Amino acid sequence: MISLSNVKSENSDMNVDFTRLQQEFKRVLLKTGFENAKADLCARIFAENSRDGVHTHGLNRFPTFIRAVKEGLVNPSAEPERIDGMSALENWEGHLAPGISNAIHCMDRAISLASEYGIGCVSIKNTNHWMRGGTYGWQAADAGFIGICFTNTIANVTPWGGTEPRLGNNPIVIAVPRAEGHIVLDMAVSQYSFGKMQEYKFREEHLPFPGGYDREGKLTKEPDKIIETQRALPIGYWKGSGLSLLVDVLLTSLSGGRSTGVITGGGSESGVSQCFIAIKPGTANAALVEQILEFTKLGHPEEVRYPGESTLSKRNKHALDGIPVNEKIWNEVLNM
Repeated sequence: MISLSNVKSENSDMNVDFTRLQQEFKRVLLKTGFENAKADLCARIFAENSRDGVHTHGLNRFPTFIRAVKEGLVNPSAEPERIDGMSALENWEGHLAPGISNAIHCMDRAISLASEYGIGCVSIKNTNHWMRGGTYGWQAADAGFIGICFTNTIANVTPWGGTEPRLGNNPIVIAVPRAEGHIVLDMAVSQYSFGKMQEYKFREEHLPFPGGYDREGKLTKEPDKIIETQRALPIGYWKGSGLSLLVDVLLTSLSGGRSTGVITGGGSESGVSQCFIAIKPGTANAALVEQILEFTKLGHPEEVRYPGESTLSKRNKHALDGIPVNEKIWNEVLNM
């Protein structure tokens, strides 16, 4: 499994300008064997993830990503290859290329297909961790399309009725374009993402609610025990368990790629399967979306936020004030 840095993300030691962050990422990527265009793309996405407040898949994840490249889990020179397809459906082979560049490519293909057919669906096998899944929802929404994407992972979630990790923490992204700010849901199927548990662990705080099982198979609020066992609790108990299982079934069936069980047997979270869907929305439906948001926020317009609203707030704040970073990890990147 590609682990997260055990570092608190939001309360930083210092702020760094977006351009500086991106430049340092690109410098390291070029030294690690990336060609210029791919280094520029991956550096931008890592910087944008930190800018949007997703530090666990921005700066904090970058050193781990570089180690994965050096260990041969990620092939920086590989490119995705179309292996078959029909009409609005395509299947691709990822060749263990960087998950970011493969995912950007596949969502671009889905958008292109949706422009022609109204919907596009692109699956890919043997790819790598896409970092923040919401990136590709924002990509679709920025292009004016509804975006849906999902990925499987190494087993780190327990099926309902069991206490051993047999399911993936399979993230799901749904994005709807909106002139006033896109609606972008980016969620894993565990009660708490492993990135969030890392933050609680660093602060030496318990989770508000049980988030997984300890070595004795007991539910616990202690994040370090859940991280140690990789036994996260699924959202909605049996409902999240079923959702995770079906995401894995869908991905494996569509792509012909590796399932969570096979990925886990390989010992590392590499060679995963993913799917990217783009849908061309009807322009007459924008008012209906506003009605839904207005009703949802009724009585609590400031407290209730739609998915993606907080991201926009952080993005704007960090554009003005700089991106908060952990000084230790920042210095690690500077010394690479």
